[in-house]
Amino acid sequence: MDEAIRKAKVLIEAMSWIQRFRGRYVVVKLGGSTLDDQAAVNSLLTDVVFMATVGMRPIIVHGGGKAISAGMAAAGIEPKFVNGRRYTDNKTLQIASRILVEEICQSIVDRINQNGSRSTGLHYGTENVLTATRLTLRDDAGNPIDLGHVGQVTDVDINAITRVCSTGTIPVIPCIALSEFGHRMNVNADTAAAAVARAIGAEKLVFLSDIPGILTNVKDPSSRVSHVTGAQVRHMIADGTIAGGMVPKVEAALDALDAGVRKVHIVDAAMPHSVLLEIYSDTGVGTEIVA
Repeated sequence: MDEAIRKAKVLIEAMSWIQRFRGRYVVVKLGGSTLDDQAAVNSLLTDVVFMATVGMRPIIVHGGGKAISAGMAAAGIEPKFVNGRRYTDNKTLQIASRILVEEICQSIVDRINQNGSRSTGLHYGTENVLTATRLTLRDDAGNPIDLGHVGQVTDVDINAITRVCSTGTIPVIPCIALSEFGHRMNVNADTAAAAVARAIGAEKLVFLSDIPGILTNVKDPSSRVSHVTGAQVRHMIADGTIAGGMVPKVEAALDALDAGVRKVHIVDAAMPHSVLLEIYSDTGVGTEIVA
């Protein structure tokens, strides 16, 4: 009986959050090491199905860098990175497209459908929703850096996404975009998720990470910052507290906040049901970034 009462209290605590977020969009970015952990993926997708069941409108945007590198190795191609971006030639683009669209996206869609919800992939093979232009970086001398078929998202087809969500279906969007001429382009999943969240006016943008949030000491998980403002994040980037692979993630978060997304969350993908705990509880388990 005590256990039943405890469960009832949890449901009552969640009720106010469920009422507040009903009908709102939440964009969840999935990728990195999370995709290698089947238990973490299953936990996340259970959370996403729960959100859809109680009236939220979740959208999944995913990458798959490790799987792409493995696919390239199997094909005898050595991955090349330029300024932290994967150089994408024709063969790399073919491998990335196959793995992201045909394997990872379809696997996520199948799992959601098996969990009793409805899902569909939105990409160049079904209905494309991401449009991109070639990403141009410059070296210290101002000369352009060739990244191959690497793009940055310039437009999001909101009509297609809202139409799918309105039927209770969960869209799954891989980070392969099309140019205005229909050419495929490899885009960064963090920035793609932020672009979708900005365009659709999401209530929340959630990044799944391999750490429990923003840490003031990367070696100490207990140094997690539970709540932080955009200005504080910029200071933490400037003084080196936030560094390495976390920088593009939080910069994408700041862009989303500047464009009107209300909150961005960074949570530990390895913690069971971390997304539900972050959104539907009073305490939260990750880092919440607000404007």
